[in-house]
Amino acid sequence: MSLKTREKMMCIILLLINLTSCVCGTFVVNVTQTSYQAEENHNITLEWMFTTKPGSSLHSLFIYCELLTDLRPSVLFHLHGGVEVPESQDEQFTGRVQCDKDVLREGRLRLHVSRLRTNDSGLYMCEVSTRYGGSTATCRLNVTAADEPKPQRPTESPQPESRGRIGLNDGLGVAVAALPFVCITLCAVKVHFTRFTDKKKTMHPQKLRTLRC
Repeated sequence: MSLKTREKMMCIILLLINLTSCVCGTFVVNVTQTSYQAEENHNITLEWMFTTKPGSSLHSLFIYCELLTDLRPSVLFHLHGGVEVPESQDEQFTGRVQCDKDVLREGRLRLHVSRLRTNDSGLYMCEVSTRYGGSTATCRLNVTAADEPKPQRPTESPQPESRGRIGLNDGLGVAVAALPFVCITLCAVKVHFTRFTDKKKTMHPQKLRTLRC
């Protein structure tokens, strides 16, 4: 092989290396939000955006997302060659994660996570790879515990003044109710006394002296 041929081959190789570096450098993965806040048992949508090429196929798309915690990483979502791999998903997220595949061609990764738990909190990292590059991006999710039901306030007991008023009202009610009976009794006593007095006036003096004795 001549020297000129070797120089041409070296130039082609260097050119390919430079082109590959440029292409890989232009592939970017970003998050629409760096931080999410949600409440336990609610739903949320985590979203990433990545570079796409015209005419690119989902068969060349590889996505791997996981939750990074102090204990261990948990697989959130796995897409291999455009096909979802549910068996790779961690048990923590089984049946709770859904990918919006209609927007993958637009360079958007949207993961809907339902029935959030407090242990879903942490740093989420998604790695996106294609035949023309790959990159990663992270976002943080904080799930707070749901508010506990507030205890019912106990019924306040009546104040002493109120109790006194209640007792006074009850006494007045009893007195009013007993008033007719008192009047009837007094009238009966008065009639009896009047009859007794009249009887004494008409009584014989001898009998009256005996009665006084």
